[in-house]
Amino acid sequence: MATSLDKAGHEGLTQFDQYLEAFPRYLRGQRGLSENTERVYLADLQSFRQYLAEEKLSLADMDRQTLRGYLAWLATEGRGGQQGYARVSVARKLTVVRAFYRFLVQEGLFRSTPVPSGQSFKVKVGKSLPDFLGQREVVRLMDAPDESTVHGIRDKAILETLYACGVRLAEIHGMDLADINFSRNQILVRGKGSKERLVLFGRPTEAALRRYINDSRRELVSKPTQALFLNRYGERLSRRSFEKLVRRYSAEAGTRADVHPHTLRHTFATHMLEGGADLRVIQELLGHSSPTTTQIYTHVTKQEALTAYLSFHPRADEPARRMPREVSEVEEQASTGKDV
Repeated sequence: MATSLDKAGHEGLTQFDQYLEAFPRYLRGQRGLSENTERVYLADLQSFRQYLAEEKLSLADMDRQTLRGYLAWLATEGRGGQQGYARVSVARKLTVVRAFYRFLVQEGLFRSTPVPSGQSFKVKVGKSLPDFLGQREVVRLMDAPDESTVHGIRDKAILETLYACGVRLAEIHGMDLADINFSRNQILVRGKGSKERLVLFGRPTEAALRRYINDSRRELVSKPTQALFLNRYGERLSRRSFEKLVRRYSAEAGTRADVHPHTLRHTFATHMLEGGADLRVIQELLGHSSPTTTQIYTHVTKQEALTAYLSFHPRADEPARRMPREVSEVEEQASTGKDV
């Protein structure tokens, strides 16, 4: 049975397709683009359509955070089972999205384009690694929520889960109570294409989740629901709320600006890699269908998944274990030079 979110997502794609059908006339008539360029524009918009479909977003959801999430998706996972798009392709796809929204303004869907301007939001070509937080930044971020409040306890559990499990925004949004197996320290995650996988978590995350479920969630719930993370009305927390709380706590913790949930996914993979985990282990935990996607983080030595996680992830079972060297600042990334 389709949910209201599924219906909304379907309606959003129907609207997208209606405008996409009219877009070529704009390209030919007003932009004067060649037939070959028109084909490239339409192909690039299929990537944008795929992202909106996976995240269950509509054209009206466009803002800085949506665009940042789209660029991050393009750079790491946008090609499905292959490595993410090169920066030159990401830059071109950003140009196409801008052109499409200018067309939507002309069609009367918006009074002005919601896409951030080129002066304030650029893709810098020539660099490839995604942005991530250093381990001291992560510690500050995890300590940012006020755990004396109901929402602070919830938010602590969210941050811990994002970093400890390396899950996508859509995956944590869809988590249910029944997905958590505390006896095995595992969470069942439903990824792209409804593919299921198990992710792992250590003692700090276990403690945060148990406290949230036993204390905070009981105060938030107002009617029967299996949703794991709830808002103040007892309903499933929205994707946008996840983005906002990550950004807010990052600012409070004094880390870099505009940290996105996807940044914590990159951070998870990078810290696993730095600790010595095998690339195929990281691939399995991230839910990548091909090792070429995970190779953005480079190659490491071979390990078993559980052993690697418990041995190397900073928030696994050995809090007193000596932490690896602090991660140095990476080069500026896509969008504002950050979250890709």
